[in-house]
Amino acid sequence: MSDYESIVARLLTLHPKRIDLSLDRMWRILDALGHPERRVPPVIHVAGTNGKGSVVAFMRAVLEASGRSVHVYTSPHLVRFNERFRIGAPGGGKLVSDEALAGALEECERANAGQPITVFEIETAAGFLLFSRNPADVLLLEVGLGGRLDATNVIDRPLASAITPVSMDHLEFLGDTLEKIAEEKAGILKSGVPAAIGPQPDAALAAIERQALRVRAPLKVSGEHWSVHEERGRLVYQDDDGLLDLPAPKLHGRHQLDNAGTAIAALRASGLALPLSAFETGVARAEWPARMQRLAHGKLKALLSPDSELWLDGSHNADGGRAAAAALGDLEERVPRPLVLIVGMLATKDSTAFLRNFAGLARCVIAVPIPNQEKSLPAESVADAARGIGLPAESCGSIAEALAAAGRLALEPAPRVLIAGSLYLAGEVLAQNGTPPE
Repeated sequence: MSDYESIVARLLTLHPKRIDLSLDRMWRILDALGHPERRVPPVIHVAGTNGKGSVVAFMRAVLEASGRSVHVYTSPHLVRFNERFRIGAPGGGKLVSDEALAGALEECERANAGQPITVFEIETAAGFLLFSRNPADVLLLEVGLGGRLDATNVIDRPLASAITPVSMDHLEFLGDTLEKIAEEKAGILKSGVPAAIGPQPDAALAAIERQALRVRAPLKVSGEHWSVHEERGRLVYQDDDGLLDLPAPKLHGRHQLDNAGTAIAALRASGLALPLSAFETGVARAEWPARMQRLAHGKLKALLSPDSELWLDGSHNADGGRAAAAALGDLEERVPRPLVLIVGMLATKDSTAFLRNFAGLARCVIAVPIPNQEKSLPAESVADAARGIGLPAESCGSIAEALAAAGRLALEPAPRVLIAGSLYLAGEVLAQNGTPPE
């Protein structure tokens, strides 16, 4: 166990809950640390249910293509805790080192003095320390959960905000209607700070607009102030400032057009002067692991026939599943293959709503438990949910067993295999495959 892992293990004992939304503990520890959040580079703050990480990835790629150095704070990590903290540098940033991360966490642990605090709160404070002590031009700050009471919502005046599509997720913390969830997400909006709003259901958009009116935050709403679409294999973005004709995103799926559009709208709203070349390079270069990511090599890929395709997606709710299914539908149109779905989900998620997106698309479902997750839904429960909507299903004890089972199906042509249902599962896949994020 590394130094920072032992510190995180200790910190887990400081609060009985992993999640307890409040800013009181955050303000206390930041005060004890001398308020590092006031010394970070200019911030672009991102909330939403699905697509936050992809929007951040697009913005980082564009900003770095413009020559700027960019700090990035995202969650959760997939394989290593360090993935949450990218330290900006000229020519491209890198994940925080084990030593620097351990040092920042230790400093926060001392400042906290054993008082109740969640791990996410103390890691966010550590992030502010790291970002305040390393020079950069911009900090891209992703909300952990919700927005209004999220630990990141201590930045009083970001350059811009962004809210990606809102859907039903984390109901036990954010509310049981789209309006309530959207109200929590819209809690990041600040007076006079422009916000780019991705495509939203009507109820969510209405809640966001009400909050924007209350705090006087100018909005740039998808379909109203900006639009994005594909034309002849390229991404076309348009707003009041003009049209951008850009290469198609490297990230797969039509939903990534919307994520790229939200990123562009936020960057244009931020007031940062960015050349066309930065948008061209950044949109085409952006990568984000476990979002319709093709695994072309690695230990797990070797368990399938060479002609098979292995894909990985961290989607875990109904809307995320809908986006993944649409991306698979597009792939099927271009290169037809039988689809095998390997799925592991947490017990807190609606497995039936997720799997329903793949009815009529997947040849079969192979359910697996999520390794090292006490809240993992039993594999047979996932398989039962699949059978309940008419999908043939079986269960296996591990990812490797599931891939071997997929290989024994003797499908022609060789199958397209998607592993999905949880970011925790995606992290295990990347670790076992030997292809962790860098």
